[in-house]
This record gives sequence, structure tokens and C-alpha cells, in this order.
Amino acid sequence: MNDFQLQELVEEISRDFFEWPFKHKALFNPRLRTTGGRYLLRSHNIEINPKQYEHFGMEALVGIIKHELCHYHLHIQKRGYRHIDKDFQELLTKVDGTKYCGAIPGLRRTSKTLHVYTCTDCNTIFNRKREIDTSKYVCGKCKGKIRKTKTFKTS
Repeated sequence: MNDFQLQELVEEISRDFFEWPFKHKALFNPRLRTTGGRYLLRSHNIEINPKQYEHFGMEALVGIIKHELCHYHLHIQKRGYRHIDKDFQELLTKVDGTKYCGAIPGLRRTSKTLHVYTCTDCNTIFNRKREIDTSKYVCGKCKGKIRKTKTFKTS
């Protein structure tokens, strides 16, 4: 499927399920990694992750398009378009759009390092995935200084 076919599909879904026209651009964005698609507030365009279509097929693609069209139509109408808004949740249920997309295997990065810090005053141990600057942060329990104890490499 190319961008032209995607544009036609989005316009068709918009007419059939929402009964409103889609007047902007829909295109594939291969740089999207962890999301199925996104609605751009300023340009009103919709970008879709092509990997979702490749891995999960047409049914998943249609669900993602419905989700993004909910954002689109509610934003255009100046109604609640965010995930937490009741308008969005009701419209998503009405058109049977997907709330979440499937996770594509191998795209999520996992931390392979564990940093261990210890408070010099109360000896509390902190495990962190990311390294922290010990000159800027203090112990959350006693406000004492913290120091790096160990770094573990996990596989």
C-alpha cells in the first residue's frame, strides 16, 4: 500500500464511519516506532506507521485510522480530542476504533545497564536504569549525599 491508497482509505473510512469528510493529508511515516499513528494538530494531517500494516494487516490499520480520525474530527469541531476526554472515548467506542496498537517485536529498546547508588548517611540503596549526576541529586529519605556504588551489565 502506498500513500495515495492510504489517502483514499482514510477518506473512505471518514465518510462511512464518521459521516464527515477528511480534507487533509494521510501518509505513511516509517520513522514512527512505538505508535500506530499520530494526528498533527497544526497541519491536521495524519501519519500512520507502515510497520503496523506490514505486521498486523488491514484490520489493525483500519482500527488505527479510526483512532486518528477521532482525534481529527473532534479537534476540527473544537470538542475534546484528547484520550482523557469523554467526547473522544465515546466517539472511539461508537466507530469501534482501537485504543492501543500491537507492539512490533524488536522495536522497543531495553536497558542493558543497571546503576547502583548508595546514600552516604542512611545507606539506602537506589537502582537506576539511567546514570544520574550525584552532584545534583540527594537521597529522597534523608537528603544525604549519594554516591555510585556499582554498575551491572545485563544481557
